[in-house]
Amino acid sequence: MWTRTYLLFGLVRLYFALSPSYIHPDENFQGPEVVAGRIFSFPHHSTWEFSPSAPTRSAFPLFTVYGLPMILLRWLWTETGNEVVAPKIIYYTLRIVMFILSFVLEDWAIHELVHSPRQRRIAVILVASSYVTWTYQTHTFSNAVETLVVLWSLVLIRRILDNKQRSSVFTAAILGFLVVFGVFNRITFPAFILYPGVLLIPHSLRKPFTFLSLALSALLTLFVALLTDHYFHTPSLPLNSIFRIPPTPLRSLLYNLSPSNLSHHGLHPPYTHLLLNLPLLLGPALALLLNPPYSPHLLPPLLATLLLSLIPHQEARFLLPAIPLFLASAHLPRSHRAVRAFVITWVAFNAILGALIGVYHQGGIVPMQLHLGALDTSALTPPLAPNTTVLWWRTYSPPIWLLDGSALQTVDLMGTPFPQLLGTIANYTGSCGGGRGGEEALAADSLQDVLVVAPRSSPELDLYREGQVPGMRWEEVWTAWRHLNLDDMDWGEDGVTGTLGRVIGRRGLTAWRVGRVCEA
Repeated sequence: MWTRTYLLFGLVRLYFALSPSYIHPDENFQGPEVVAGRIFSFPHHSTWEFSPSAPTRSAFPLFTVYGLPMILLRWLWTETGNEVVAPKIIYYTLRIVMFILSFVLEDWAIHELVHSPRQRRIAVILVASSYVTWTYQTHTFSNAVETLVVLWSLVLIRRILDNKQRSSVFTAAILGFLVVFGVFNRITFPAFILYPGVLLIPHSLRKPFTFLSLALSALLTLFVALLTDHYFHTPSLPLNSIFRIPPTPLRSLLYNLSPSNLSHHGLHPPYTHLLLNLPLLLGPALALLLNPPYSPHLLPPLLATLLLSLIPHQEARFLLPAIPLFLASAHLPRSHRAVRAFVITWVAFNAILGALIGVYHQGGIVPMQLHLGALDTSALTPPLAPNTTVLWWRTYSPPIWLLDGSALQTVDLMGTPFPQLLGTIANYTGSCGGGRGGEEALAADSLQDVLVVAPRSSPELDLYREGQVPGMRWEEVWTAWRHLNLDDMDWGEDGVTGTLGRVIGRRGLTAWRVGRVCEA
């Protein structure tokens, strides 16, 4: 029974892996955007983290996790006689890669860490049925990669500690690679393996070959990581500069230790992880952690959560590596009635959050960008210029590389006030009449249309798209219906019912063709 249940949840995980929701811009701009831009020469946007003067994001884990599948995909495509791989193929290939990594490595690690057969089945089912596994772990987050590295570091540490007869040379070498890889992937990685790492110290003193193997592997991996970052960030500098320039993890650490830097990303009270993020990620399973006996797997994620709570910028995804460990530590209540109540609430919690985060959350951005990349502007009536400007408003930043080299010009207005949107439209479309110092009225054929991509739930657009504003023309080009804009909640003005009715009832992301209508 539990095997069939596990496989069912595996199919659910695959469904969410192939659903193009957009949880956070970092899942694109901290990985696929820049890697695809380098490998396939797609137009792309490099964020401040990849600034050549002071990079804080390492290319080593990015090219290992995302670059190798892209290179393999490019080779397969050229072997079949095709020159260019479509961004859509690359996008879904990466999602399938993340699904396989999660389905194989994450679940395998839980099998290794939990020894009791009964508790192992419970732990595996809880992890497999968690919306965090369905959504976050199948997206291209560095946090999802960190989860796998943390779990397998703990597995390898356990194997080394359990082998009291001989030195675990090969296992220690793999651990040395993972430790360096984990640090270059995210500087929060050491917090999750701190306690098990301390337990490894006396064992390494008794088994010096274990320590020697770990150290040599770590040094070799460190050299490869530094070399990768050198050729990615600063290829113009001499090779020996890798020993003089601060490595990217150190730059990232120094950046995140500065409250003034973190204030640009949002500051949170120290209880955010414990009182807000953990309940959001674990839901009703949080109560199971209070049931004795307490698992030894509970201490590493709890310690990591407390350490990360010292950092004033706290997002829920920062705790992703802790979630499978917390779930592996959960014990079901003894009462059949309590178990039934938990199962019902657990399934409902994950179904709701899975659909919200894994399907609808900013879910129209990727389909919209893929559609625009394939859009034949000359086929529209009247035709649009190939380099037409696309104004994105009240959405997450769109992935530029998904445009497949289209000449469309992307302008990301994010959440700018509505009057600024209108002003930007006017800058591109021009104006009619002599409203500016007696200017002559512009000829109709001299005006330039733009595309405006915005949520349908934005009430400011109603009069414009309904054609009730003189001098403006809004024509719907295409709509991605699986899109919810959760940043557009106005509880104070609309109330709970009105807000939910507007955001959910008018879900969707639409591209409008906007232009001026000038009367003769």
